[in-house]
Amino acid sequence: MMPTAQPGILAAPPAHARYLSFSLSNPDQIKACLAALSERIDGESTVIGIGTSIAAALHADLPGLKRCPAITAPGLSIELAPEALWLWLRGDDRGELLHRARRLVSIAAPAFALEEVVDAFKHREGRDLSGYEDGTENPEGEAADAAAIVGAGALAGSSFVATQRWQHDFNRFDAMASAAQDNAIGRRQSDNEELDDAPESAHVKRTAQESFSPEAFVLRRSMPWAEGMAGGLMFVAFGRSFDAFEAQLKRMTGGEDGIVDALFGFTRPVSGAYFWCPALHDGRIDLTPLGL
Repeated sequence: MMPTAQPGILAAPPAHARYLSFSLSNPDQIKACLAALSERIDGESTVIGIGTSIAAALHADLPGLKRCPAITAPGLSIELAPEALWLWLRGDDRGELLHRARRLVSIAAPAFALEEVVDAFKHREGRDLSGYEDGTENPEGEAADAAAIVGAGALAGSSFVATQRWQHDFNRFDAMASAAQDNAIGRRQSDNEELDDAPESAHVKRTAQESFSPEAFVLRRSMPWAEGMAGGLMFVAFGRSFDAFEAQLKRMTGGEDGIVDALFGFTRPVSGAYFWCPALHDGRIDLTPLGL
């Protein structure tokens, strides 16, 4: 059978999610822990991502996998999140997600140390906590497969994912006039219509996927997060490589034309990481590219 993508990647975002990020603590236990995790992870209710430290420890060649670059735009600072192992737990019940996470953390413990837990959720009909719809221009159907999934070669059926945790400054956003908010996004919050006369700094114009050469399409599966009185967006973008994501990020930070995305006026990425999401083979996570 041909390898297929983890179905959770192409499925719509769930009602609730939990993101687990791990560092590598004991390289000698990687193989045993990954084998045990593969018995419990179906790629649908839980999506798994493998980071550079695992690949390096196993001397595995995963073409396209690399470390997440630092953001160097003026006034911006992003911390690299743990890049060993990433688990995206998807479901409808937060309690079930908690207990599933506990079991997976226990299985991973001999090799991996849990460093970060982020709980996320669907807000209204799929909006960011700013009130704007998220992922409006996501590719669908075959276009989503083409954007997110490696089509051929040794890594066929797998995907690469860029993650960033963005934290919103709600007080600053609330102080903006509604027209200024719309201009920062490039869409009207009321009806999600794109503004023809939006400034060049508008987020929609900075990231218009078809405006790049080559076109820079990614499959976004972002979800809002909240902890205490803080909150923001857990940005998750799947691609057949990191090229499209990096092209968008370069333009957002002004690296292409000196114009910085207006989004940075009220929100900041505080952590980021890159992972490779293995394919499924015969319904199981395929770890053969890691030599397992």
